[in-house]
Amino acid sequence: MENKDFYKNYIEIFLNQNSKLNLISKNDEKFLWEKHICDSLAIESFFKEIPLEGKKLLDIGTGGGFPAIPIALTYPQIEVFALDSIRKKINAIENIKQQLRIKNLHPICDRAEKIKDKFDLITSRAVAPLKVISVYALPLLKNNGYFIAYKSRRTNDEIEDAKNILKKYQAKIINIIEYKLPLTEDYTRNLIVIQKK
Repeated sequence: MENKDFYKNYIEIFLNQNSKLNLISKNDEKFLWEKHICDSLAIESFFKEIPLEGKKLLDIGTGGGFPAIPIALTYPQIEVFALDSIRKKINAIENIKQQLRIKNLHPICDRAEKIKDKFDLITSRAVAPLKVISVYALPLLKNNGYFIAYKSRRTNDEIEDAKNILKKYQAKIINIIEYKLPLTEDYTRNLIVIQKK
């Protein structure tokens, strides 16, 4: 993972946007690096295993731009599409994009079911249970593409509940990557990596 200095401007600009728009809670501001940016960048351990050049990634329900913006900043070789249906959030991402000149970041204000394009990679963080978010993500995934869902500890229950949906779209869980956030209390998280065959 890049060091924190690399993200210094981004952190400043984000906090400035947050003071006007409340993208994350005031309480979470002091943990922006640990809880939001580091969490977003946990995908690095999966990205090491696949070629990234020229890939298109869709982040569904991007909210304040997580994981879309940290991924776009860290991986300029990926075209990142940050999708949210709430206009003020997309405006904030647009402002961050302009100020940091992130050429490979494309904010979209729309609903997932209206998107016609197909993507190599799809991410979703803290949006909905796996069985719900999979219904939106999997139809937008190219064959052999990957859907990476950021989840907390209740991974097994969510996977169990999502079984039929995954089957319907001929998708398979190929990996569950466990990681911890750099906080004093134990924040264990999981990336569920799903491939569409």
